[in-house]
Amino acid sequence: MPPPRRILVTGGGGFVGRHLCAALAAAYPEAAVLTPSVDVRDPAAVASMVRSTIPEVCIHLAAVSTIAAAQSGETEAWQVNLHGSLHLARAILHYAPRCQMLFASSADAYGGSVGSPLAIVEDAALAPTNVYAATKAAADLALGSMANEGLRVVRLRPFNHTGPGQSADFVVPAFARQISRIAAHLQAPLLKVGNLDTYRDFLDVRDVCAAYVASIDRRDALAPGTILNVGSGQARRIGDVLDALMAMAGVAVEVHSDPSRARANDIEFAYADIERARSLIEWQPTIPWSDTLGDVLADWQRRVAINSGEA
Repeated sequence: MPPPRRILVTGGGGFVGRHLCAALAAAYPEAAVLTPSVDVRDPAAVASMVRSTIPEVCIHLAAVSTIAAAQSGETEAWQVNLHGSLHLARAILHYAPRCQMLFASSADAYGGSVGSPLAIVEDAALAPTNVYAATKAAADLALGSMANEGLRVVRLRPFNHTGPGQSADFVVPAFARQISRIAAHLQAPLLKVGNLDTYRDFLDVRDVCAAYVASIDRRDALAPGTILNVGSGQARRIGDVLDALMAMAGVAVEVHSDPSRARANDIEFAYADIERARSLIEWQPTIPWSDTLGDVLADWQRRVAINSGEA
């Protein structure tokens, strides 16, 4: 089908959004990639945005996007992640009913359904174990139900993703920041960590963006309500990620376990079955994990050199 002419991205200024807008510009050079600033908690503002743009595709990234932020601001997390998503979906149904809505859900929504050394499939029950996951699961289910009203929604459930530009609120850049500061003699060679013996599915943010582009390319073939896992399909031990970053940086540090950094009821294994994405949108990750880690480390080395790592 012809490429879209108007693509609306909410949350375009965030970590994923910046990478995604670059990917969209490369994939669809003739398209207008629109990233208006809007408070998704305001239904009138959201309706005005959709009415004025009439997008053919809308990628909804705007969210309270960390577990810690959702825990500390529970009311806002529900207003943004659930109600903001519903405001956008209702506006699309009313003003741009042919628009494909790509919703950035989260693998965290699987929660208690994961934990065994088996890949998680899209049909697994959503069983969130924290506020962030609950808000994402609620929005995921609500938007899925709106497919019966004609909403052309595709729900992508990304697993852990990282890359240059990510904040130290997430585990890989948190490691890279501390290692870079130690290498620059700005921090003692001591690294405090949480549980290093859990296994997670990590992939590059640029591969996640490629999954969005692939979903757009095949939008007429995706049934409303479709769910797609976006992951590497591999379980990586957190401690091995840390070891790889230290080896890349050429630093030796003391690693101390800090119980305050460990999550209660932490899940041991979480990784994706990505066969559905391979089949429906012909997508799979292509960026080697070593390249991703190297890019994250180089990004934090640059930040440390500029401003002592406080970016």
